[in-house]
Amino acid sequence: MFDEKGQIIIAKEDCDMDSDELMMLALDAGAEDFVEEEDSYEVLTVPEDFSEVRLKLEEAGIPMANAEVTMIPQTWVELTDEQDLKNIQKTLDLLEEDDDVQEVYHNWDE
Repeated sequence: MFDEKGQIIIAKEDCDMDSDELMMLALDAGAEDFVEEEDSYEVLTVPEDFSEVRLKLEEAGIPMANAEVTMIPQTWVELTDEQDLKNIQKTLDLLEEDDDVQEVYHNWDE
């Protein structure tokens, strides 16, 4: 249901490099995938290569909004029913407020 991946998020507004150049840099550094979103770039790695890819991007002066090893859903679920949306948000809020819960992963396509 989830895959453990290294994930690096780079805000487009903070990065001077164009997407093709950044993609080649990331892939040459060992990244597994590169995704261009509306306002950011996402670099995915296998967990074992995460530190090396992050270091090479740092050495190239690439500013990172977020960099972590996390769980990425294999499939996403889109909720359209208003009650379902309220229920999932309430459940996620309760889990995140619980001191015994360290991390919450979900496949809800917000």
